Amino acid sequence: MKETVFTILGSSAGTGVPSFFCGCCACREAASDPTLARSRSGAALVAANGGTLLIDASPDLRGQLLREGIKEIDQVILTHWHYDHFGGLGELEYYVRLQRNEPLGFAVPPSAESQFAAAFPYMLDCLSCVPWEFGTSFRFGDIRITPLEANHGCETAGLLLESGTKRLAYFTDTARLPETTKKAVAEVDWLICDATFHDENWFPDQHMSVDQAIEMGREVAARHIVLAHLALHYANPITDKDLRNKISQHPQVSLAYDGMRFGL
Repeated sequence: MKETVFTILGSSAGTGVPSFFCGCCACREAASDPTLARSRSGAALVAANGGTLLIDASPDLRGQLLREGIKEIDQVILTHWHYDHFGGLGELEYYVRLQRNEPLGFAVPPSAESQFAAAFPYMLDCLSCVPWEFGTSFRFGDIRITPLEANHGCETAGLLLESGTKRLAYFTDTARLPETTKKAVAEVDWLICDATFHDENWFPDQHMSVDQAIEMGREVAARHIVLAHLALHYANPITDKDLRNKISQHPQVSLAYDGMRFGL
């Protein structure tokens, strides 16, 4: 019997790893070993019945879809209106016009409707905007999906995905979670969590560091903590190898990688 699969399309922060302008140890490592390269954050949920929900649309979307062999998209949800999460929306125009021939449902932050219309006026007939609401669930295939409030400086949702037996929380852009959100995600099987910064956190009201993400995972008693939205460049550059060694003392903690999959 086929299962629903959640795939991390991209596991980096907004700069990507490697970055074209950076020669830090993390970028040099990823440039020499493409398996350690990280594209900008996004995910896909492929339902057991074959439908695909796209979660965010990074500027790297085309390459991500090709890599994962995703040929059809049935719905899109945007967690927030930042370039590294919406910059790939334009990749969907010709998919809709040349193959799908009908608009895609597009769940957006209420505050982003006007921003989408201003940035992509030529795609208003391709993506049909429907604002999501915090705490209001919808279903995709056999999965219940609930947008929950994150702390990221602009209207931002993380997503709680629940099947009959498994629960996954996806929060790539957030500082410490609000109390109501922490209660909602308590004891999830997987917390995929913002760990943008190594060592000093330059934006503590918008992101978390590696150590803060691990602490948050423990606070909500997540069975597995997956560190995502990894910059690796800052504040103190670190290689993938060294970061894996650093977190090895925490057996329930792992790093997110492009193409990482979770069966729901």
